[in-house]
Amino acid sequence: MDKLRAMRAFVAIVDAGSLTRAARRLKTSSPTMVRLLSGLEDELGVRLMNRTTRRLALTDEGREYFAHCRRLLADLDGAERSLAERGSVPRGRVIVTASVPFGRIHVAPLIAEYLLAQPGVAVELRLLDRVVDLTAEGVDLAVRLGRLPDSSLIAVPVGHTERVVCGSFAYLERHGAPKRPEDLARHGCIRYLNGGVAEDFLLRHRKGNQRTEVAGAFDTNQLEVAIDACSRGVGLGQFLKYQVESLLAAGTLRRVLTAYEPEPVPIHVVYPHARLVAARVRLLVEFLVARLKPALKLRDDEAELRRHRDA
Repeated sequence: MDKLRAMRAFVAIVDAGSLTRAARRLKTSSPTMVRLLSGLEDELGVRLMNRTTRRLALTDEGREYFAHCRRLLADLDGAERSLAERGSVPRGRVIVTASVPFGRIHVAPLIAEYLLAQPGVAVELRLLDRVVDLTAEGVDLAVRLGRLPDSSLIAVPVGHTERVVCGSFAYLERHGAPKRPEDLARHGCIRYLNGGVAEDFLLRHRKGNQRTEVAGAFDTNQLEVAIDACSRGVGLGQFLKYQVESLLAAGTLRRVLTAYEPEPVPIHVVYPHARLVAARVRLLVEFLVARLKPALKLRDDEAELRRHRDA
């Protein structure tokens, strides 16, 4: 028997809920569907469905086999699509997500460059300050900052960024630079509001990274506002280095407490691997990795592929 055809018929019957509707979907006859299902059951030596004139119901064995069939057929269809697309011009829509500041500074310009080179591809870029469930929300790939939890995602490291405490020249002239984390209690600090709660600074201590209580001179939930206030001398702020890199390079801001900076924040391009990746997604992943690595100064020997299992 043609087992692959029989498996497709079985999945179609379960999805459609009837032999007649499944036959129409596969453009064949109901007797053919009955013959394929019966032949598959004979081959396996188990009953997959209990059938009456009014209803179809999966057996326990049928439910287990259905899950395997659906996964195998999805992988096969994905492999065929991937091979068909490999030698052709990529086409279609790709949904990408990243955090708001990193996406605006680093990802959006690269997406624009990519679209100019690939006119057959459309990109939807979602800049969100939350972790997106790629599978549940139908997102093709993400650029993520921070330690990744165990998951079924493919994660390609592209670099890292430091968490820095800095202040303006004018502020440090007036108040001096803190030498130790406990000195922050005597400084006015700019805190970021996360869910309405002002975050203290994260610094490295003997027991690892710890939140260090700071005196709040100014609290805000807007990153640009916090950076502007820091630049104007309102107080010390803690930011990811990429967010203030141009201001540090220009001398507008100066890093302090460098000996107490926590471990760098890793940056990855991640994408699901439940199905084989379409060419339009694969090529965009390769493009982003190739451009982000030199921009974030990641060495090639740091950039091996990491697989994670679902929590």
